[in-house]
Amino acid sequence: MAYYRLLGEVPPTRHTQHRSPEGGLYYEELMGEEGFSADSSLLYHRHIPSAIVDAAPWRPPDQTRTPNAPLIPRHLRLHTLFGAGWAATDAVTGRRLILGNDDVRISYVAAGRPSELYRNGIGDECVYIESGSATLETVFGALEVAAGDYAVIPRSTTHRWVPRGAEPLRAYAIEANSHIAPPRRYLSAYGQLLEHAPYCERDLRGPSAPLLADGADVDVLIKHRGSGPGGIAGTRYTYPHHPFDVVGWDGCLYPYAFNIADFQPITGRVHQPPPVHQVFAGTNFVICNFVPRKVDYHPLSIPVPYYHSNVDSDEVMFYCGGDYEARRGSGIGQGSVSLHPGGHSHGPQPGAYERSIGVQAFDELAVMVDTFRPLDLGEGGAAAEDAGYAWTWSGRGPDR
Repeated sequence: MAYYRLLGEVPPTRHTQHRSPEGGLYYEELMGEEGFSADSSLLYHRHIPSAIVDAAPWRPPDQTRTPNAPLIPRHLRLHTLFGAGWAATDAVTGRRLILGNDDVRISYVAAGRPSELYRNGIGDECVYIESGSATLETVFGALEVAAGDYAVIPRSTTHRWVPRGAEPLRAYAIEANSHIAPPRRYLSAYGQLLEHAPYCERDLRGPSAPLLADGADVDVLIKHRGSGPGGIAGTRYTYPHHPFDVVGWDGCLYPYAFNIADFQPITGRVHQPPPVHQVFAGTNFVICNFVPRKVDYHPLSIPVPYYHSNVDSDEVMFYCGGDYEARRGSGIGQGSVSLHPGGHSHGPQPGAYERSIGVQAFDELAVMVDTFRPLDLGEGGAAAEDAGYAWTWSGRGPDR
């Protein structure tokens, strides 16, 4: 995000001495993307950020994947994955893999206890909060997040999740093998969000103050490339001092939150295609959201989507609020995920075409991920499957 912020105390000139009131030097760290050729920030630490006193293997949540074979559309009921045990689950180690490929992984969790400190060394994370609230504590500062918020966390940001309140924190985690950012078509040549973009910089919430913590021999879970399932492994680092020791930072790389209610929908006289709903992009995938909006106003319009074969993509829709008129009769509801793979023509359920004629507005809330390589099922996806979904358009399935 090429949008400059400064928090805390930084020296007037970069890469020069920055001293504490007692006269000691702070330690400057450059956190940057793409080999010093993209967005970066400079962080000033009280302690040496490279210092560790131990490293041990850590096993991340199960990353095993199973191909979508035979090729069928699938319905996954995510709310069935977590029962009363959510109160003892955290938002990092409790994640269950729903779908994934070599570009992106989608997990879900219902959490009630604080996570350990954690860093994803593989790619950025975009975590959508379905319900509940939390403090996202990071080396850059804290963010308060609640239902409808996306939290975009840059790769290698040390952070932890602290749920708040009596209800579970339900989080839909999109983990990239790349960076996640606004689509390039929304941005000027210098990175400003343009007038036709459905949101702008004032809608983005960054940390408001440095977050300092004390502690000795503090563990941090590191997810990184390795020989585990999906090419993913984990290591537990132990730091001699708490990593939350940044007295100030500035730059254009940092975690931020964006609420789905601040997305301004683009509508038209006839049905608009999914790219108008796009909010973020990563390498070989996009993230879109469908929000409450007025719909098509042509006198002969059919407001629900036309049937479509997006031949280059798998489409994943997470239904997280409102009414899903086009899916009535499919079994889909709050907390559902639909997977419509490339090679399958998909669209509204029987009767939805006719019922939508004359409708003025849709009250729906959904997060969509389109991937340009096929998605496999994770263990959580397999455990949450509604096995009859593929046959809901025809009303009958195989006789076996």
